[in-house]
Amino acid sequence: MTVERPENAHRQGAGIALAAAICVPAVVVRLSSAQPPPWASALVFGIAVVGAAFMLSWAAEVVQLDISAGLALALLALIAVLPEYAVDFVFTWKAGKDPTTSSYALANMTGGNQLLIGVGWSLVVLLATSRIRHLRSTSAPTDLHDSTPMEVVLERSHAVEIAFLAAATAYGLTLPLRRTLSLIDAVVLVAIFVGYLVRISGAPAEEPHLVGPAQLIGALATRRRRQVVITLFVASAGIIGAAAEPFAESLVATGEQFGIDKFLLVKWLAPLASEAPELLVAGMYAWRLNTNSALGALVSSKVNQWTLLVGTLPIVFAFSSGALHGLPIDGMQREELFVTAAQSAFAVGILANRSISTREAQALLMLFVAQFMLGGVLHSELRDDVRIGVGIVYLALGVLVVARERRSVRRLLRDGIFTSYDELREDVPAAV
Repeated sequence: MTVERPENAHRQGAGIALAAAICVPAVVVRLSSAQPPPWASALVFGIAVVGAAFMLSWAAEVVQLDISAGLALALLALIAVLPEYAVDFVFTWKAGKDPTTSSYALANMTGGNQLLIGVGWSLVVLLATSRIRHLRSTSAPTDLHDSTPMEVVLERSHAVEIAFLAAATAYGLTLPLRRTLSLIDAVVLVAIFVGYLVRISGAPAEEPHLVGPAQLIGALATRRRRQVVITLFVASAGIIGAAAEPFAESLVATGEQFGIDKFLLVKWLAPLASEAPELLVAGMYAWRLNTNSALGALVSSKVNQWTLLVGTLPIVFAFSSGALHGLPIDGMQREELFVTAAQSAFAVGILANRSISTREAQALLMLFVAQFMLGGVLHSELRDDVRIGVGIVYLALGVLVVARERRSVRRLLRDGIFTSYDELREDVPAAV
């Protein structure tokens, strides 16, 4: 496949240079004996995670030019959430040595999952529909017309991701009933992820749609392109590995220094740093009205986080603690798991017909914002009631949506698990 060099190549090159440059301070601090204040350390290492995550995402896109489709899908599934894994594994490893810190591991995981749906999925739909309204209001030539639906519609082949997310969500709803996240949970969730990889490995090869810095790298001569991709992989993985632990420690220390709730810092700031590149890329695709790719990538990422990430936490904890009793879950963590699973159930219900309307996206965003705002301003005792209340609302809405779309649910599960990809490609609705 030949990739054309982008017209704004200098700007895309500057983007790569900027991503690399913002990682430099973290490398300098890590290699030196410097000990900046906790807030400064959190900022330096957090920005480094963001920069490295961008480089990792560009390399992951370009590598599709050089490996088989099945291997590319499997590799991308793992790479996309590597920054999130790195930070979460740090907290989980520390919890194995000191179980009283286990809440941070689950805080980071639940925050990342909630952010992905509440902000990511909503962002794609609202940006795309806003773009459509803008184009309709101008006299610029466009293929859009007044009957263009104000919703995002996924191609039928994405039933695979949604079906496996439904399976993971059904199991996830049982997790708040436990006192530990056990190795049995790990086996079940990792098995769902493996099943997902086996299923998508049968997807037909497609030419990757490269944009931005990824397009610039992809346009290089083959040998040069491979050298750049390997360099980006090695450098970004090294930076993420070096920055994850001091970033995690600095967040906790910052909370102690300024009297800020450490749980909330870990829950929202750590995932925001690791998820930022993925959300920005999805937003860019949505603005260009390539919504099938934008939302499809975020749904796939949700599958990865809700299966492999959650499933590997008990394994990391077992290695760290030297015991097999599982990652402890206290009352607050069970509430967070309940909210996360209930939100996922509502989101899967919405996607039962493989589409999200503007109103549904607004509902996801409003519930997330309400939970975020109330959780930040209310007294800690009231936050428990808010978490439970929001979880009940999510779950009730999920039940209503699934009941309304019960026919779509049956077809979705059949398509996602059993229907061949050749047949799935025969029915491809036009994306917004």
